[in-house]
Amino acid sequence: MLERQFSTFILESGTDEAGRGCLAGPVTAAAVILPLDFENEILNDSKQLSEKVRELLKPLIEVQALTFAVTHLYPKEIDEINILNSSMKAMQECILKLNPTPEYIIVDGNRAINAKLGLKSKSGKKFSKVEIELLQSIPNQSIVKGDSKYLSIAAASVLAKTYRDEYMNVIHEEYPMYNWKKNKGYPTKEHREAIRKFGPTKYHRMSFRLLPEQLSLDF
Repeated sequence: MLERQFSTFILESGTDEAGRGCLAGPVTAAAVILPLDFENEILNDSKQLSEKVRELLKPLIEVQALTFAVTHLYPKEIDEINILNSSMKAMQECILKLNPTPEYIIVDGNRAINAKLGLKSKSGKKFSKVEIELLQSIPNQSIVKGDSKYLSIAAASVLAKTYRDEYMNVIHEEYPMYNWKKNKGYPTKEHREAIRKFGPTKYHRMSFRLLPEQLSLDF
């Protein structure tokens, strides 16, 4: 079973993202504060769980969490500020949505959640001075492979993955030829062949290398 807490703070939030390596669709982040007595022997890094198990865990997490939040950052903004900054910004937006506000944050990866704040883009949320100061004020710790070590990060990884998958299933109906219902926007052979045949859509990340010979495509 994963660890409950990293810090001694009661309101400790775990946060994680999904979809960073995709060619299409948003990068999706989630943040979760679990009660101190939360227990679940199945919960783990979402990548280690089947789709069926993730779907079973999603409502359990939502009901039992003290608070949770999910944020999508879409391709236009990803293209403007890059995928790494978009991943961090999505997690920052989630933290700002939590009620109560966390006293401590643990984030999956090796980068502090407040490493870069107030990134400006033509699209997406603009952080206020108060919001930036709040994010700066909360102590946080990045934890490599934290989604396989701490319950709150694992819970966030499950919510981020399931909410993003739901979004990709919806836009699949608009562009079924890319089979996003199956590949979820990841760079599979099937997905790249569809891009080669039909070209990119408004949901594709144009700053990504959609095809190995991208320069031969007329975007």
